[in-house]
Amino acid sequence: MPVITIEGPVLSLEKKEKLAREISQLASDIMNIPKDAYVVFIKENPYENMAQGGVLISEKLKNH
Repeated sequence: MPVITIEGPVLSLEKKEKLAREISQLASDIMNIPKDAYVVFIKENPYENMAQGGVLISEKLKNH
C-alpha cells in the first residue's frame, strides 16, 4: 500500500477530493500500481502556522 503525504494550506473539501483523486491516478499511471492501492494523507497548515524568510505567511498575505 503506497502512501502519499501532501502538506500545504487549508483546502476546501472539494479541492481535497480532487487532489486525492488526481494524485492517486497520476501515481498509478507512473508506478503501474492500481489507483485503489494508494493512501493519501493531506496535512493542512493554516497560514498563521507557516513562515517563509522568518515572516508568517499570514502576514505576507496581508501586505499583498
